Amino acid sequence: MPVPVGLDEAAALLRVEDPEHLALIHEAAGRVKEAVFGPRIVLFAPLYLSNYCSNDCLYCGFRSSNKSARRKALSADEAVAQARILSATGFKRLLVVAGEHPTRSGVDYLVKVAEAIYSQTDIRILHVNCAPLSVDEFKRLKAAGYGVYQCFQETYHPETYAVMHPSARKKDYAYRLGAMGRALEAGFGDVGIGALLGLYDYRFEALSTIAHSRHLEAGFGAAAHTVSVPRLRHAEGAALDSAPSPVDDTEFKKIVSVYRLALPYTGVVVSTREPAALRDEVITIGASQVSAGSSTEPGGYGAKERSATQFDVDDVRELSEMVGTIARQGLLPSLCTSCYRSGRQGEEYLDTTSSGGMRDLCTANALLSLKEYAIDSAAEEERPLLEDTVRRFADAVEGADGANLSARLKEVEAGKRDVRY
Repeated sequence: MPVPVGLDEAAALLRVEDPEHLALIHEAAGRVKEAVFGPRIVLFAPLYLSNYCSNDCLYCGFRSSNKSARRKALSADEAVAQARILSATGFKRLLVVAGEHPTRSGVDYLVKVAEAIYSQTDIRILHVNCAPLSVDEFKRLKAAGYGVYQCFQETYHPETYAVMHPSARKKDYAYRLGAMGRALEAGFGDVGIGALLGLYDYRFEALSTIAHSRHLEAGFGAAAHTVSVPRLRHAEGAALDSAPSPVDDTEFKKIVSVYRLALPYTGVVVSTREPAALRDEVITIGASQVSAGSSTEPGGYGAKERSATQFDVDDVRELSEMVGTIARQGLLPSLCTSCYRSGRQGEEYLDTTSSGGMRDLCTANALLSLKEYAIDSAAEEERPLLEDTVRRFADAVEGADGANLSARLKEVEAGKRDVRY
């Protein structure tokens, strides 16, 4: 299995500017992603619950001093309605996102939302992006059934952090940096990290993100489960008009590939902040997870009245179009939720992945989830493509494993749902 490049090597790769050498970096990252996770590309959607926020981050539309923002916090029933809309399109995993407000989106609220969605919809796993919490508060979130806890440091550069976060709890750099350790201590096996690219030098941010993941692995036995690669985007009501340290597309692609080479067993996530053509490219050079059909406002799916958005979305393609695009690129769209619900988290996930076992699991579960999607959610004209994709990848699985997979695919075809390894 791939050996991660060291920090010194990652630093050297981040300095590369020659197009031919960059092409070699991209090619190597694509091979590493294929070796670890196979051809699958995971799809998910964010579910924004609340845009109330006590922080005043200069780059965010939710900032407390944005007096023009239309504020909204979904009730549990409204969150269920949003989850049902997303489930009807084919999503079975959602990332719940809440503005950082101690009462409008505190632990009691997040627990209530999770309980409602799990009991009243067929969503299979919820992940959560919310304010850093205490160990006891994280334990309550974990008990409610959340899978991955995600929180971005935004910038790892302390001086820039102080400028960008002038007030409220988020002003405390160290408290935010320690959130992942508290989440892992509380029982979250998987955590997601990232830096908001554009606030400070991207090389410093990328190296700091890699170092953060390795610190978590050394201290808790589990590296970051995901690393997100968000670039600063325009946000209505934000104080920043442009990125202080802009990252162009060439640099962005380099960051994605270096993350893959330095953190081969981590999911690299690229959101709808990025344009469609760029997202289609980065899934071949290291990215392994993408959102689709995203709204960054509470109640944004099927909304008649608008509320404040966190940032502008660039890639507006719905799930169906993303699934088709990925399949046409010769890759395998995945709506799988099996690892979180089968106990493959934390150290066990890392052990399985680093030993080479995750590639086959990912491929098999992706095929089962795609087969289900093709039957239940795909448009009639897209089904031949998806069925052909399932057949092509399933036929490549040989021997007893192939026979087992074939039997499970027939179970899905016969009407059984949530078939998984």
